[in-house]
Amino acid sequence: MAEKMKLEIVTPYSKVLDELVDEVTTTGKLGEFSVLPGHAPFLTSLSIGELCYKKDGVAVCMAHNWGYFEINDDKIIVLVETAERSDEIDVERAKAALGRAEDALKKLVPEDKQFKVYEAALQRALIRMQVAGKAARK
Repeated sequence: MAEKMKLEIVTPYSKVLDELVDEVTTTGKLGEFSVLPGHAPFLTSLSIGELCYKKDGVAVCMAHNWGYFEINDDKIIVLVETAERSDEIDVERAKAALGRAEDALKKLVPEDKQFKVYEAALQRALIRMQVAGKAARK
């Protein structure tokens, strides 16, 4: 069994990460899951959430937008719309986005077409602030 896994995180704009890691935990559509070296192959979809990986005992966390996660032969490929490391997140911008989303949702009902859009914006802002808070605690 391998001791490391190759983790690649790719967005439509760039390859965000290409590292050998010890463990990966992220948020799938059905909940949080973790993988270790030697994990069985699988493919799943990701929701708005957090991805943390450990490399040499150090945890690094990222906020991500929807996408896909595949592991096969100790190689993980994560394809997501966006991915930001905790130290890259602009907390003030996330707070402003949170406020805009909350204000818009107060004026809408779940049947409105824009409701899901603002609900997703609210989720993204909350995750970004949560992940950014982890960088501040290091």
